[in-house]
Amino acid sequence: MLFFLVSCFSFMLLKPMGTLSNVWLCEEVVKFLALWFRKGRNAMMKSDVKSKLEKVVEKEEEICLLDLPDLTLECIFERLTPDGLCSMAAVCSSLREKCRSDHLWEKHMKQKWGGLIGSAAYKEWQCYIASRNKASLLMNSRKKRDFRGKFSTIRQLLLNRSKGNEDDRRVGDASAMSSVMDWFLSLESGKFWFPAQVFNREVQNGQVGFMLSCYDAEVSYDCSTNTFSARYPSYPSYGRQIIEEDIDWNRLRAPTVDTPPYVLHVSDCLHDLKPDDHFEIQWRKSKEFPYGWWYGVVGHLETCNGSESSCHCHDSETVLLEFKQYTSGSRWRQTVIDRKDHREVGNEEDGFYGGIRKLYSDKEISLWKSLWPSSTLE
Repeated sequence: MLFFLVSCFSFMLLKPMGTLSNVWLCEEVVKFLALWFRKGRNAMMKSDVKSKLEKVVEKEEEICLLDLPDLTLECIFERLTPDGLCSMAAVCSSLREKCRSDHLWEKHMKQKWGGLIGSAAYKEWQCYIASRNKASLLMNSRKKRDFRGKFSTIRQLLLNRSKGNEDDRRVGDASAMSSVMDWFLSLESGKFWFPAQVFNREVQNGQVGFMLSCYDAEVSYDCSTNTFSARYPSYPSYGRQIIEEDIDWNRLRAPTVDTPPYVLHVSDCLHDLKPDDHFEIQWRKSKEFPYGWWYGVVGHLETCNGSESSCHCHDSETVLLEFKQYTSGSRWRQTVIDRKDHREVGNEEDGFYGGIRKLYSDKEISLWKSLWPSSTLE
């Protein structure tokens, strides 16, 4: 194209023409060439800019997530959900190690399970880990015995080569299995049954006699329904273990004391009890059954007129316990205990009353009131 224009321009300059015409033609040719060269330069500039941009993009694409500073990665991981952390941990071994960090999972553990997981559940988790480690070691030992029997000629060589890493491998497995992430995921999957207490057990199955009570059980979470299943201690008269399903979060709590369900709780609040105090007391149908905790309010003795100004019930050696969910004439409405030397009291007909906990927390009292029956029980 350039050769053609130069040839035409030379021909016009050499050919005789009028002065004005020649000048006009030269001006037009110059304008045309200037315009053509300007367009070509712009095109070249655009091509150069595009090339540079492509190089920048290629350079940015080469930046890896692992190239970010540790503090930046921590900020990103702290904002991820449990599912996000699990997905990120599956990318590579380096991210897996970072995403398994206990301090990342402790936040999620506290947010979802903090109100339900207590010391009893933690002890059960430690036993669960120990049993899994033991089962894993037994399986590895069995595999080694089979391996040694089949390949006795190279047995010693393989043992010598693996001896240096054997202890480290066990420690690594135990550490991974005892991480907060593993605990969280075991709870979410429902594989881990842990101790908790269930309010109003079996009431949804028509057992209204358990209203305003709380019983120990082993519970398991179902993430698909966001509910729990509970296994209650087996009773001799039933001959089988009772299991309840579809239990909501608001019907569960962590055990408030370390007293096992078959053991009498040592009361430490008897001298502090006075009318209108809220309490929980152990009760069981017979001595072959476990205790449950029942909610009640301290009442005024018959010798008291109920007036706050003249009430001396707190000075008496006995305490009147009221269970106002029952009608006034019900045999379950009231019971009297000895303030100074209270032990398990009762009989096979009315059941046995055990240790007492005074409720000081408004949160605990409000929870019991939220479970109040819609009608008075007989």
